[in-house]
Amino acid sequence: MGLGVLHRADPPGPLRDRRDGVAALVRTGAGAARRGLLRRRLYGIRFEERPDLPAYHPDARVFEVFDRDGGPLGLFIGDFFTRPSKRGGAWANALVPQSRLFGTAPVVVNNLNVNRAPAGEPTLLTLDEVRTLFHEFGHALHTLFSQVHFPKFAGTRVPRDFVEYPSQVNEVWMLWPEVLANYATHHRTGEPLPQEIVDRLQAAEQFNKGFATTEYLAATLLDLAWHTLTVEEAAAVTDVLAFEAAALERAGVAVPFVPPRYRTAYFAHIFSGAAYSAGYYSYIWSEVLDADTVDWLTEQGGLRRELGDTFRDGLLAKGGSADSMEVYRAFRGRDPLIEPLLKRRGLISVP
Repeated sequence: MGLGVLHRADPPGPLRDRRDGVAALVRTGAGAARRGLLRRRLYGIRFEERPDLPAYHPDARVFEVFDRDGGPLGLFIGDFFTRPSKRGGAWANALVPQSRLFGTAPVVVNNLNVNRAPAGEPTLLTLDEVRTLFHEFGHALHTLFSQVHFPKFAGTRVPRDFVEYPSQVNEVWMLWPEVLANYATHHRTGEPLPQEIVDRLQAAEQFNKGFATTEYLAATLLDLAWHTLTVEEAAAVTDVLAFEAAALERAGVAVPFVPPRYRTAYFAHIFSGAAYSAGYYSYIWSEVLDADTVDWLTEQGGLRRELGDTFRDGLLAKGGSADSMEVYRAFRGRDPLIEPLLKRRGLISVP
């Protein structure tokens, strides 16, 4: 069964990988470079399918990952198709964390929920599914490149406001010209995706960002307002809507036509467990780090092995073994700047 790409823009229509294979997507290290351009040029790693290694389900495919020196690095499992017994969404799991203490190499799985095509047809991906494929593989790389002593700190076992950062950086390669040219072809004619369509896709990234940023920040500030209350203050709140209104007004985000993305009564992220309590801000903070890093990649020439090695050894390999912001400062040479994110979202003018 092929796994290709479908961009739901105007014609030319659906796209697919020329080699008609899931393996061709997986071996890129990011989701679609036909000749392994990204994983080879940026990180120097190689994927080899191991059909002799059984996975937990027939849909899951096992790949051995070889490091830049040719030695074994770990195992990657791709489980891309939806099925009745599988929960929805997309996620990455470290089945075995890397650890020098126990001498274990990482085993990581990427899960998506792509619908299968009819028999004899290639399975095509929407633009959002392609982005998700790149994103989840960013988590896989974080896991595979871990070099820590204790498994508690391996790979993505980092603070909540840091974990999405490396995977968001990996999304930049989706429309990077050299990578795009290796996978974005018409599924019937083999023609490359026209640059006009690429330009429009990139321009659309800034659509409605003022609204989206404001509604998100309003929800973030509401989260912090609730979780900075003392027990006594929380018990004294008898009117939830009045508390919300006062909190948003104090924060300067009481915009009548831009309500918070989530209101208290259904803000499951922050009340269903400890993971995102006072932590909803983490999504945009990860994007601050991501945008700042993508600026660095762009300034330094993009798809270069030296940059991949710097990002891998200076940041991904550290996992949670050191303070995340100290790791970032050592990698970037300074604190992150917010301007790259504002520029990306079209919220500041670009000279």
